[in-house]
Parts: sequence; C-alpha cells; structure tokens
Amino acid sequence: MKASPSLLYMIKRAELVVRARLDEVLRPVGVTALQYTALTVLERHNGLTAAQLARDSFVTAQSMADMVRTLEARGYVVRHRNPANRRELLISLTETGHRLIAEVDRPVRDLEHRMTGGLTAEQAEHLRVSLEHAWRRLS
Repeated sequence: MKASPSLLYMIKRAELVVRARLDEVLRPVGVTALQYTALTVLERHNGLTAAQLARDSFVTAQSMADMVRTLEARGYVVRHRNPANRRELLISLTETGHRLIAEVDRPVRDLEHRMTGGLTAEQAEHLRVSLEHAWRRLS
C-alpha cells in the first residue's frame, strides 16, 4: 500500500496551482499574483514600510523594492515620508490601485469558489481556520 502524500506536499501543490490560476485571472489587467498580493495587503493595512509589505506579501525585501517601483510607475501605489520618522517611506494604495483590486474582485472570488467547490460553507470555514492555525504555529 502506498503512503499518502504529506500535508506539506499537499499544501505546496495547492499553492502552486492557486498561483498559476491566479496569474491567469490577473493576466488581462497586467499584474502578477505576487503584485496582486502586495496590493491586497495594502488594501487591508495601508501605509506600510517596504520591509513590512515584503513580510506580509511573502517576498524578499529586494523583490519588494523592485515590485514597489513597478507598482508606483503604474500608479497603483505611492510612497511618502512617515511623519513620525522622516527617514522612513510608507507605501500606500492609490485610488487607481483600489480600482484595480475592485476590477478583479469577482474573478478572484470565482477562483476561490472554484477551489472550494464541493465543500459546505462550514467545511470551507474550517479549511480557513485550519490554514490560519498552521500558519500561526509555524510563524
């Protein structure tokens, strides 16, 4: 009898297919899954440093620096001095960034529903809670 794949393997496999499908959904608007993740982080927590945004978006500080430049050039984010610490730049979502997120909200939600299709609302919530628990245990 073959052993079942490990949970770590199953989670990574799900992550890779989610990212590929998310890239497909986002391709028409010209952003990647990683850029979209950063924008949604800013939607929830506006005015972050690049280091904070990198941590919450699961990328390196160097990758985030490049990403912020790209997103700023496209008008999705803006950087401004932190009034409490003039040496620090804070990154905020622009109105154009908010509109982009709103534009892809339905296809992104449809993707999530496709992923959880066949699960009851209770099972989907249990999955969400379980993933949050796993993240907290390892963070």
